[in-house]
Amino acid sequence: MAPKVCSSPFLKPFFLKTPIGVSSPRRQRRHTLPASEFRNLTPQDAISVFEIEREAFVSVSGECPLTLDEVLVFLSQCPELSLGWFEEGQLVAFIIGSGWGKEKLAQEAMTTHVPDSPTVHIHVLSVHRHCRQQGKGSVLLWRYLQYLRCLPGLHRALLICEEFLVPFYLKAGFKDKGTSAIAVGTLSFREMEYQLRGLAYARRNSGC
Repeated sequence: MAPKVCSSPFLKPFFLKTPIGVSSPRRQRRHTLPASEFRNLTPQDAISVFEIEREAFVSVSGECPLTLDEVLVFLSQCPELSLGWFEEGQLVAFIIGSGWGKEKLAQEAMTTHVPDSPTVHIHVLSVHRHCRQQGKGSVLLWRYLQYLRCLPGLHRALLICEEFLVPFYLKAGFKDKGTSAIAVGTLSFREMEYQLRGLAYARRNSGC
């Protein structure tokens, strides 16, 4: 059975709600609780994206996966392949992807979007420094992958990561495809793959 297809290529903003049957002692003060929203990113979000990315990566590797200009290009060319998590209107975590048309990622995939391709290249997943160690990266990645299942024609997602991040992506359902052909300076990477088709529960519960 083919994955369920969304009627629109863009993600409609949606909000986190208190689960049914779970009472909250602060229910009468709901307006004071932080509102969480997930939506596609736009070029207007680029500066916030880059500030979070720069703080997360420069201190570790010395450079960002995407420059500000590249962020702007991807959010202009393929905003439907991005997802941002906002709390009270502030970006706290994000993923940026683009289309890719070959079996494996190559160096040009770092700056290229291939429209109407069956593969999404996930360039970067980053969480604001004040929101780390809270599980937000895992939650956002799960929601992103389920969202991709709603987009027509997509079969898989690819990314590269350093060795220490392999367990994180394995836990999320990715498979380790071996050493990547991509290198950045002295850094080497593993290529990870996630199949977007074939999981029945995602079709039942995707919320598309």
